[in-house]
Order: sequence, then C-alpha cells, then structure tokens
Amino acid sequence: MTGYPFYLLTRLGQFALVVFIGINLAFVVTHATPIDPVEQSIAASTQFGSTNPEAVEMMRQSLKELYGLQGGLWDQYAAFWRRVAVGDFGPSLSAFPTPVATLIGRALPWTVALLVVSTLLTWVLGNLLGGLAGYYRRNRALRVAGIVAMAFHPIPYYIVAFLLLIVFGYLWPVLPISGGYIMNMERDWSWAFIGSLVSHAILPVASLALVGLGGWFMGMRSLVSNIVTEDYVTYAELAGVERRRILGSYVMRNALVPQVTGLAMSLGAIFNGAIITEQVFGYPGVGTLLISAVHAGDYSLVLGITTVSILAVSAAVLLIDLAYPLLDPRVKAR
Repeated sequence: MTGYPFYLLTRLGQFALVVFIGINLAFVVTHATPIDPVEQSIAASTQFGSTNPEAVEMMRQSLKELYGLQGGLWDQYAAFWRRVAVGDFGPSLSAFPTPVATLIGRALPWTVALLVVSTLLTWVLGNLLGGLAGYYRRNRALRVAGIVAMAFHPIPYYIVAFLLLIVFGYLWPVLPISGGYIMNMERDWSWAFIGSLVSHAILPVASLALVGLGGWFMGMRSLVSNIVTEDYVTYAELAGVERRRILGSYVMRNALVPQVTGLAMSLGAIFNGAIITEQVFGYPGVGTLLISAVHAGDYSLVLGITTVSILAVSAAVLLIDLAYPLLDPRVKAR
C-alpha cells in the first residue's frame, strides 16, 4: 500500500498511540495523588454525626464501585478503560450524584467555541498581516501593526487577561468581566441572549488572540520575505502580473503550508492558555470546571476532563495532519 491510503493509516496509528499513552499518563497521575475520593466522600457524609460502622462500610463499597476503585491496581485500570470506551466516568464527587459526562457536556461547548474563535481569529489575522508586511516591507501602518503584535507575544496569557480585565472592567467598564452570559437570562437563542454571549466572550477571546498574534505575524513575515526573492516571483513581477495576484497565488499560498503545521502544533498550548483565561474571567468552560475539580479533589471529574482534552486535541491535530498533503501538491504522502 502506497500513497495517501498508507499515509492515512500511518497517521491513524500515531493518533491511537498518542491517545493511548496520554490517557495512561492521566490514569497514573490521578492514582498517584494522595487524595482518596472514597474516604473524602465518607468524611463529608459523616462529619455532622456518628454513623453505624456497618453502614460506613457499605457506603465505602458502594462508592468504590461508583468510582471504579474496586480490586487492585490492574482491576482499576481495566475498569477505567471500560469506562473510557463507553464515555462513562461515574458520578462527580463535588456535584454528586451528577455524572461526570454531564458536567463535561455542559462545559465543553463553551471551551470549544472559545478556542475555535480565538485560534482561527489569531491564525487568520496573524498570517494576513504578516504576509502583507513581508510583501509590502515599506508600509508604515504594517510596521506599526507588527510592533504591537510582537509586543504582546512574550507576555503570558494571564497577564494580558488581567490587563484587559482592569482596563475594560474597572477603568473603562464597557464589557462584562465574568461569566458566559447575563445571570438568570433565559437561554432561548434570541438576539438578546446571543448578544450577551458575544459581549461576555470578547475579553477571553481577546486575551488569547493578542498573545498568539505575534507568533503568526513573525512567522508569516519571515516566510514571505524569503519567498519574494524566489525566481518565479521575480519572473511574475517582470512579466507584469498584478501584484495582488502575485501576493495571493504565488506568495501567500506557498507560505501558508508550514503555517498549517504550526497551527497543529499550537493546539495543545492554546488549550493551556484557555484554562487560565477561563479562570480569570470566570468563563463556564472546561478550564474553570477543571480548576474547581482539582480544588475539590474530584478524582473522577479530573480524569474525565483530562481524557476528553487528550482526545479533542489529538483529533484536531490528526485532521490538520491529514489535510496537509492535500493543501500542497509538492508534499508527498508517504
């Protein structure tokens, strides 16, 4: 088997291996923590009075079954993979008896929307401005845009988030600084509700976009600066081809291919930034849910969020990787 089918099978195999290793690491880390969710649940249930020892033991056995902690380590490992296969991570400790899958299902759309919007906005704007700056190197407005973009690039996500929160929440209070929409507002997908969603998402999206913009800008400007010196670009200019066509068809199209690879590599890092940003702005996404689960010692919820995150990031990288040979005919699928 050769060509794209072989490339597809190879990448699918790599995807399965990455997911397997990542989920196993999540299992090891959560089991290495000193927190015992069963004993913590029992302590919370019996702190206000004495309880029959037999009832406590029955509770302990029931909770071990609920959390998949019966038997030895290998029994727990097998039970864990059975739960992963069906998407059932048991009940949440901090929101008992709500299932972990339900909590993740509520929070995941918020994080996905935040990441998709901020990532695409950053990638498109960074590459567009960087490509224009690399081609029109004497344009002053593009130079200023580059300075601003690069100034934000080395600043951590949370610093930018705090700066935006102070400026637009206190000094010039024109945007909401917490939550995903107005509290107690009916979720009926009316224009009022959609407007509330957008206004609450502006600051979290901006904090992620401002930090990532400089990297794409510098990368694209460097690529375009090298491509404009190629012979085929020089010949096109000498032949009188319109500059817009040269920029779009000859320069930007070829420079975008390595940027697609960079997009796949940046997905994991942008998820880490989203966790911090959601916590700063109280955004009801997976990041806020994960921090709350860690503070509460919610063993099952931490494990469920970690597993879903590994699957989501790996799947996104896989899709970009599979599309890579289709974007540039010069790339051979081997």
